[in-house]
Amino acid sequence: MTKEVKYSIIRLILGIALYVGEIITVRRIELDMVFVIVWLLIVHFLFSYGAVTAWIQNIKKKKILEENLLMLIATMGAFGIGMLEEAVAVMLFFQVGTTFQQLITDRSKQKIAKLMDIRPVYATRKVKGQEIQVEPGELKLNHIIIIKPGERVPVDAMVTSGVSSMDTQAITGESIPRTVRPGDKIYSGSINLSAALEAQVIKEYQDSTVSRIIEMVERASAKKSERENFISRFTKLYTPVVVMLALAFSLGPIFVLQWDAQTWIYRGLIFLAAACPCAILMATPIAFLGGIAASAKRGIIVRGGSYLESLAKADIFVFDKTGTLTEGVFKVQEVTPSGISADELLEVMAHVECNSNHPIAKSLQDAYGKEIDRTRIKRSGEIIGCGIQAKLDDKTVYLGNAKLMRRKEIPFDEIKSAGTVVYAAIDGVYVGRVVISDEIRKDAPALMSYLRNRRHAMLVMLTGDTKRSGKEVGKKLGMDYIYTDLLPDEKVESLGDLLVIQDDMERVVFVGDGINDAPVLVEADVGIAMGALGSDAALDAADIILMDDEIYRIKDAIKIARETLRVVNMNFKFSLFVKAVILILTLFGLVTMWGAVFVDIGVMILAILNATWVYKYPV
Repeated sequence: MTKEVKYSIIRLILGIALYVGEIITVRRIELDMVFVIVWLLIVHFLFSYGAVTAWIQNIKKKKILEENLLMLIATMGAFGIGMLEEAVAVMLFFQVGTTFQQLITDRSKQKIAKLMDIRPVYATRKVKGQEIQVEPGELKLNHIIIIKPGERVPVDAMVTSGVSSMDTQAITGESIPRTVRPGDKIYSGSINLSAALEAQVIKEYQDSTVSRIIEMVERASAKKSERENFISRFTKLYTPVVVMLALAFSLGPIFVLQWDAQTWIYRGLIFLAAACPCAILMATPIAFLGGIAASAKRGIIVRGGSYLESLAKADIFVFDKTGTLTEGVFKVQEVTPSGISADELLEVMAHVECNSNHPIAKSLQDAYGKEIDRTRIKRSGEIIGCGIQAKLDDKTVYLGNAKLMRRKEIPFDEIKSAGTVVYAAIDGVYVGRVVISDEIRKDAPALMSYLRNRRHAMLVMLTGDTKRSGKEVGKKLGMDYIYTDLLPDEKVESLGDLLVIQDDMERVVFVGDGINDAPVLVEADVGIAMGALGSDAALDAADIILMDDEIYRIKDAIKIARETLRVVNMNFKFSLFVKAVILILTLFGLVTMWGAVFVDIGVMILAILNATWVYKYPV
């Protein structure tokens, strides 16, 4: 519980005690009226302190006419016409409502903080055979650390010794432990379950996964949704209009119709108090906080309420293929050498790709299956969208797709294949090809079915893979449009075309693997990074990050987003309806000030409770 909430509760309890004391004392003893007024002013100050400080803060933001001022005018006006106890009672109800809202907001933020409370307390560093306990922030690149069973991984590292099970639920939301071995990456915030591990630091604490996730979640509430911005604009117009109507409502009957002044001033003050937009203002951000917390609980990091709202409205879903719709686990299915043996072809390809972690490179290294001598590679560089150029044993090697062979004007045997074809040339002479295939994710068809049948979405695939390979995967998944052979900049152009022609469509979502799709993730209305654990590009570029490799979590994210927006809309309509009824009753003098505020605070509490439902929403 924050200090602000604690002080608010203390003021509330103290004010209630003094208020009840005043009522009991006045009924038993006839006190001087000045003494009673001072007593009640003190009680009113205790109840209104939060409203006064909030109003002062809003004045600094150039927001003068707002809900706190409405309540202050209404209650001080009631004091002015002699309705002392009613004025204090109204402020009491208002303070109860705002304190309740503070408690719920604080609780929602604590839930998010608890979900993200995965900061390691300490790290065990190995120095010259000795184990030294240090702060995680003291670790540097290449330091050797020891992670014992039951301990959290302090920073992102590479396992150098040991085999163990790793609990990554706090980061990915996945309850099934993962087995890690030498050569595997382990991420800060994960828990070592079974055996001691020795690992080499690959990222310092401030750059590690856990630190960056926590920073993103803490900033999430700052990115307001369209609905929150609309309500802010609405109340900016609504509040001055209410003040003008209250003045007209009070002064018109008094000066034009010569009716009783005290009665109509009182009704005008009731009008002000009843019109206070507390329920609308308070329940909306709480609902979005609940949606962000519910997502985080399932390993889905949402950067702000605006992206939840956009995802709820989305009806164009664009997917990358490799590593997103497919497993990204490639295997060499066919080796066709030309002028050299199959083993020699694989040896050349594996050495050229030895410094890459790309799935295709890994598949070539696995197919070669022998030790790689990295000293043989003198120089290498990527030819974007085409492949790699390298110097192997003083020979120039080109490795890539058909575009690369044509660009270098190397005669080769081109084939059409559903798999990825990698061609190789040495010193300008074609030496063979391999065919590498990938498999569609098991849960991808179910997600496509949900998007197509339940959400009536347009499904699009953008891939740099061949037309044949892309068409085969797209056809199996029922894609509406399939774009193949795209370079990274062409993916951005294709997405831009979709954004231009969306017409009456709501939002465009792009789902990629978060590494080579960063430009497209930024360009889309909502960028979702798939399987982004440890991916710097994803953490920087995506709006929504799925921390594991399960594509079905997109369905979870959509359901949470839609439920959040449903609750926000329900609260808005319900609050406006009740407010309209109370204001009409006020016109006819059928409601007192404390009654109007009591109903308004009741509506606010109901709206806030409804908003907190989002956190527990069962997807």
